[in-house]
Amino acid sequence: MHEARARDILDAAGFAADRGDATLLALGENAVFAVGGGRVVKVGRDAALLDRARREVAVASWLAEVGVPVVLPAEPGARLVEEHPVTVWHRLPEAVRPAEPRDLAALLRRVHELPAPPFPLPHRDLLGGVERWLRLAGDAIDPADAAYLRARRDGFTEAAAALAPRLKPGPIHGDALPRNVHVGPDGPVLVDLETFAVDLREHDLVVLALARDRYGLDPAAYDAFTGAYGWDVREWEGCAVLRGARETASCAWVAQHAPADPKALAEFRRRVASLRDGDPEVRWYPF
Repeated sequence: MHEARARDILDAAGFAADRGDATLLALGENAVFAVGGGRVVKVGRDAALLDRARREVAVASWLAEVGVPVVLPAEPGARLVEEHPVTVWHRLPEAVRPAEPRDLAALLRRVHELPAPPFPLPHRDLLGGVERWLRLAGDAIDPADAAYLRARRDGFTEAAAALAPRLKPGPIHGDALPRNVHVGPDGPVLVDLETFAVDLREHDLVVLALARDRYGLDPAAYDAFTGAYGWDVREWEGCAVLRGARETASCAWVAQHAPADPKALAEFRRRVASLRDGDPEVRWYPF
């Protein structure tokens, strides 16, 4: 979605008065704007994401009720505006410092102690987008690489279904990275709740293990994360399976950008080659 289109949706949703002052904060899966009245508006990519947007608002309200520090919705539910889901949030105060892995660990501990909420949450479908991302990549990627990733997806889907978890399954964030924590004057707050699910708690912990090995996370910061959480998921025999599934998804996700961006194509090829070579420590770069 282009910024100009997202601003048109912002107008149609009733924020025309804010158009001149609306500040684009992020443009990815959603277009995120700061508008007047201390609010933030998220405009989703297409109508298919409406249920997810509604669920994100419900999750935020539930977490606040059970005492987890979380970004709060400024309007109930989500609206569909010209086939785009729109949600409105209270803007958080300015960050006092960047979030660190140990901040994330403290919030995950609280989430992982919770029972399921009084509304349904999906399972964490980590590999569900692989086919769509590869289809969007089209002829920009080698068909043999696409076939390789499809085979990995199928293998890891089957292997993940057979895992015996170490932790009791339940609510998870689903994309547990420090970037999804905001440290304001009152402490760390959990944000970006779109991937919230009920599944293996280990899903949330494998994310940082992979960041340590693939994306250059300082090992000392990872140790602070595991110390604050109280357990290192790498001790679990199923860690390699969830890691492999996440690597497969991350590789396919980059592929969708390859037709328009040579840097994405280069990063995709780097990732596929490291998977084919079985090298778990080749550096990957965020995209």
